[in-house]
Amino acid sequence: MFLDDKDLLQQFKQPAEKERAFTEIIKKYQEKLYWHIRRIVVDHDDANDILQNMFIKVWNSLNNFREDSQLYTWLYRIATNECFTFLEQLKRRSAVSLTDVESGLVNKLKADQNFNANKLEWKLQLAIQHLPEKQRIVFTLRYYDEMPYEEMSRVLETSEGALKASYHHAAKKIENYIVNH
Repeated sequence: MFLDDKDLLQQFKQPAEKERAFTEIIKKYQEKLYWHIRRIVVDHDDANDILQNMFIKVWNSLNNFREDSQLYTWLYRIATNECFTFLEQLKRRSAVSLTDVESGLVNKLKADQNFNANKLEWKLQLAIQHLPEKQRIVFTLRYYDEMPYEEMSRVLETSEGALKASYHHAAKKIENYIVNH
């Protein structure tokens, strides 16, 4: 059983409890954050690297967390931004377009030893990877993490209306992809 976030944050502010509180935060959120990141970048090793970088940033910034949003929201925002940074660096390093990066993500998915294009869950994953980056993130936050639009609005720093439209467009594209492939 995990402590309440407010209790963890209070413990983190006490020098003697700081490391233990941070370890509890990691234990409480690392799996959800890993899968959030993994759905965006696809590759397990990349997801682990991003997760580690994210928790380093959290360690360095947690004392400055103003608590005007939930800890969970703040962590997702950092994880999402780290994913954006990773994808941007990938584009620059390889001097390719975002379309090429997205094709690479699709190829990584197809290279998975369990991949079976005839199974619905794999079709769904392929369809998600064909979405534009922002729609892919909105879809995964809503569909997999069941994040409310209000919370998503804080994570992605955009309006709820824009998120609802983005999710709707993403769902239609996924439906079309599954029906036609």
